[in-house]
Amino acid sequence: MIDLQNLSVSIHDTPILQDVGLSIAPGQVIGLVGESGSGKSMTALAVMGLLPRGAKASGQIMFDGLDLNGLDDDALCSLRGRRISMIFQEPMTALNPVQTIGDQVAECARIHRTISRDGALRLAAEKLTRVGLPQDRVPLDRYPHELSGGQRQRVCIAMAIALHPDLLIADEPTTALDVTTQAQILDLLKELVAEEGMGLLLITHDLAVVAGMADRVAVMRKGKIVEQGETEILFRTMSHPYTRQLLEASNHAPAGIAQPSAAPLLQVNNAIRDYPLPRTRLLGPAPQFRAVDGVSFTLNKGESLGLVGESGCGKSTLSRAILGLEALQGGDILLNGDPISPDMDTARRAGLQVVFQDPYGSFNPRWKVEKLVAEPFHLLGARPEDWRDQVRQALAEVGLPGEAMTRYPHEFSGGQRQRIAIARALILRPELIVLDEAVSALDVSIRADILDLLADLQAKHGLAYLFISHDLGVVRNVTGRVLVMRAGQIVEEGETETVFTTPQHDYTRNLINAAPKIPPAWRTA
Repeated sequence: MIDLQNLSVSIHDTPILQDVGLSIAPGQVIGLVGESGSGKSMTALAVMGLLPRGAKASGQIMFDGLDLNGLDDDALCSLRGRRISMIFQEPMTALNPVQTIGDQVAECARIHRTISRDGALRLAAEKLTRVGLPQDRVPLDRYPHELSGGQRQRVCIAMAIALHPDLLIADEPTTALDVTTQAQILDLLKELVAEEGMGLLLITHDLAVVAGMADRVAVMRKGKIVEQGETEILFRTMSHPYTRQLLEASNHAPAGIAQPSAAPLLQVNNAIRDYPLPRTRLLGPAPQFRAVDGVSFTLNKGESLGLVGESGCGKSTLSRAILGLEALQGGDILLNGDPISPDMDTARRAGLQVVFQDPYGSFNPRWKVEKLVAEPFHLLGARPEDWRDQVRQALAEVGLPGEAMTRYPHEFSGGQRQRIAIARALILRPELIVLDEAVSALDVSIRADILDLLADLQAKHGLAYLFISHDLGVVRNVTGRVLVMRAGQIVEEGETETVFTTPQHDYTRNLINAAPKIPPAWRTA
């Protein structure tokens, strides 16, 4: 159906893709894997005719005998959405925040077909129901911000399949989703391929996802496909060293997990956090939603503790309370025996820092790195005289040169930005760092580097970590103990390896079973 022949792309004479060759047949799933910057997304954009300004493409993109590389914008627009569709990585930025989901799914039909608005909305309702969003639960008049991450991704899939395309391109469609939601989305894509007979190009850095989904796999590095073949054969042979390197990085564990002391650092005692819901009656009481329901645990000094669970289980709400950003309605949280609350003094807050999932979103894009890393000094009331030296030292500890201080966040890669975020968290020498999905958006090799860095910093400074993650593999490799959270409660806790090997709660077993895995036989053959 589609055949890329010697596809090359350059931007302002800088080569991005070089002689890419790839074929996709109807009903076939092709996995395209590689690190960030390897050219995976650029390949998809070339097929869609959405290359950035200044880009030049050569070679052929044959689609049912038609070379897409020679078509003008009008001809490409007639194909996009109708015969070729794409699901983007971040659904919140792919969706229009001021349009309802019904109008957004219906838009494609109204562009490509002569159909009334009511007819297009009926089609939208049908497609949304097909992707697991029936109208009795998720009405057409909902806006994207009213949906969860998994629901937003389903809306994007409904938009992409509205007109039964021949080719669907899915660019990292499950990267930011928890394991059970990811499993549901991947199963949905499998069903759609089988029912619609369309081809699927699945772009990801997760080899386990590819192992369970793809008929064939292509491995990309620096704009070139270095290895491709049938999925099982490729995993068993891995003839190219880069493919073996990706596999090793996907299972990377730091040299050793730090042994904590017996002294408690963070104590959470019967924490309760409620949120008010809209009134159901004009003069009736406002109902309450209990996001955190009687959670208790202790984190010792120098310990790495994991917190796992599905989206909406209460992990983020609990982390905000631990950081002193939200008040509890019951229970208390203590750091070194002192209570944590939104009105705690700044000096006590300095011992507690956080690294977020998206460092770019947590940075002021107009600030240079030196100002970003020095930002926590406001907790001390004033910057010390040698603050630039301290910033330079913090950057050196995370493996960045001193000249990085004079640059802006957009000048760095995703892994480098995460290193800057870690440097900012380190600058005040905290005792506890909360890592909120800090490596979930990174590709496997960069993730391995960041995990090694965190282990080295913990050994050097005696840091305690609270790992909040939906990536069970990371939690298993870097933590000594783990908490499993569901519906605001801790349903299981214990030593990490024990919990993962012999889970006692059905919910824990479901999480572990939902995580994608490479068949063991493929690794040992």
